[in-house]
Amino acid sequence: MRVFPWGFWLLCVASAPARGDSGSKARSCAEVRQLYGAKGFSLSGVPQAEISGEHLRICPQGYTCCTSEMEENFANKSQSEFEAMMKEAGRSVQATLTAQHRSFDSYFQDLLNKSEKALYDAFPSMYGELYTQNVKVFKDLYSELRRYYRSSNINLEEALNEFWTRLLERLFKLLNPQYLITDEYLDCMVKHAEQHRPFGEVPRDLKVKATRAFIAARSYAQGFLVGSDVVRKVSQVSLSHECTRAIMKLMYCPHCRGMSSVRPCNNYCLNVVKGCLANQADLNTEWKYLMDSLIGVADRIDGPYNVDTVIGTIHMRIAEAISNLQENKDSITSKVFQGCGNPKISTKGSSSEDKKRRGKVTLEAKSSAQALEMLVLDAKGNLTALKTYWITLPSSLCSKKVMASSASDDKCWNGMTKGSYLPQVMGDGLANQINNPEVEVDITKPDMTIRQQIMQLKIMTNRLGNANIGNDVDFQDTSDDMSGSGSGDSCPDDVCGKRLSKSPSTRQPETNAIPKQSGHGVNGASSRSLPSASLLLLLSVAVIAAQHLWR
Repeated sequence: MRVFPWGFWLLCVASAPARGDSGSKARSCAEVRQLYGAKGFSLSGVPQAEISGEHLRICPQGYTCCTSEMEENFANKSQSEFEAMMKEAGRSVQATLTAQHRSFDSYFQDLLNKSEKALYDAFPSMYGELYTQNVKVFKDLYSELRRYYRSSNINLEEALNEFWTRLLERLFKLLNPQYLITDEYLDCMVKHAEQHRPFGEVPRDLKVKATRAFIAARSYAQGFLVGSDVVRKVSQVSLSHECTRAIMKLMYCPHCRGMSSVRPCNNYCLNVVKGCLANQADLNTEWKYLMDSLIGVADRIDGPYNVDTVIGTIHMRIAEAISNLQENKDSITSKVFQGCGNPKISTKGSSSEDKKRRGKVTLEAKSSAQALEMLVLDAKGNLTALKTYWITLPSSLCSKKVMASSASDDKCWNGMTKGSYLPQVMGDGLANQINNPEVEVDITKPDMTIRQQIMQLKIMTNRLGNANIGNDVDFQDTSDDMSGSGSGDSCPDDVCGKRLSKSPSTRQPETNAIPKQSGHGVNGASSRSLPSASLLLLLSVAVIAAQHLWR
C-alpha cells in the first residue's frame, strides 16, 4: 500500500474552503431564506444550500447563503433599520423635552390667565370708570406680556413703561374732570412722572421682578424646544456609505455565514456604532451645557425669581399702584400744576362719584408654588438623565436594538466568524475614530448639519446664561419648521465657544440691562458672548461654501 507524505495531507486540508461547521455536506440555507422572506424580499434565486462566496463584497468570502443581490438588499435594509433605530431613540428624547415644555408652558400661561381674569373680575367694582374706560390699557398689557413670552421681538421694559405712561395719562384726566387737559399738558406731566412717582414704587419694583421672571420663563421654555429640534434634525442625518457597509457586516453577515443564532460581539458592535455616530457624539459637550443651563434657570424660576408670586400677582401690583395714585391725588396734582402750569377749567360738568373707588375689595392670589416646585423637580430629573445621551447612544443601541452579546462572550460574531473580538473600543467623537478598525471615517470632513446644530446649542446656552443673571437677549427665530422655537442663527466657535467665567466679561452681549439682584450669580449656566448679525451672515456663507467644496 502506498503511503502519502504528511505534508500532502496538510496541503489538502489547508486548501479546502472553510465552512462554518465540520462536515463535507453543504449546510441548509433554510434560516436565511426565512429571514430574507420575512424582510419582504422574493425567494427567487435564494440558494437552498451554501454556495461559494467569492462574489461577496461586504461579508467574508467563505461558503455563504447569500448571493450578490441578497447582500445588496441586506445592506440597504440594514441602513434603513439602523436609521429607524436612531429616529426611535431620538423620538424618545424629543418626547421627554416636549412634555417638559408643554407642562411648564401650560403652567405659566395658566398663571398669567388667572392674573388677568382676577383683574377683570375685581377692578370694575373697585375702580368704576377708572377701570371701565381704560379696559384696553389693561388688555394691551397682558397681550404684550404674552407676545414677549412667545418670543416676539418686544422690549419688555419698554412695554411696561408704556403701560404705566398710558395708565397715568388716562387716570389723571379721569381724576381731574374739572380741568381741560390737552395732549401737550399730558406730555409735560409724563416728563415729571419719574420725579413725582404717582404710582409709588410699584412700577420700578414690578419692572425688575417681572422682567427677570419673564426672561427666565421664556428662555426656559425655548430651551426645551431647541433641544428637541436639535435631536430631531440630527436623527435625520443619513448614514455614510462606509457606515452602511459596516452595519450590514454587523447585522446580516452572520446570517449569510449560516450563524443566525450567533449574536454580535459587544465591543465589535460598539466600534461599528461609534464610527457611524462619530459626528453625533461631538454634540455631547454643548448638549451637556444646555442641560446644565436649563437646570440652572429652573432653580431661578423656583427660587430667587419667584415666578409663581411675581406673575400670579401682577393684577395686585397694578391695584396697589392705582391706590397709591388715588390716595396721593391732591399732592401729585399740585406738583404737576407747579411743573406744568394750571390747566384750563373744563366747561363740561362731571360727577366724580363713580370715578372713585367704590369700597374696599380684597384681592387674593392663589399660590401654585407647590405645582411649580413639582414641575421643576421633574424637569431637573429628566434633564440630568439626558446629559449623556449622545455618548451613551452607541451602547444603548448595541444592547437594546442590535442585541449584542455580553462583553465577556468569546463565542460571538466578530465580523469574520464566531469567536472573540480583540480590538480595543474606540473613544467618543469624530477625532477618536482615526484608527477605528470597523468603519472608515474621514475625520477631516465633519457633518455640516450636525455642526450647525452644535452652534444652535451654543446660542441657546448663551441665552439661558444671560437669563440666569437677569439679562435679556433678543430671540431671532430663523427656524423654518419649528414655530416659535427661537432656535436662532448660527455663530462661530470663536464667539459662541468661549464660555465666560463668573467674573464680568469685557465684552457684553446685546442686552436690555436690568438691575442685578444682589447675592445671586450664575448657577448652572455659562454666560457667553452673543454673535453679531454680520458674523452670523459670514458664517452662513462659509458653511455653504464648505459644503460645496467637500462634496
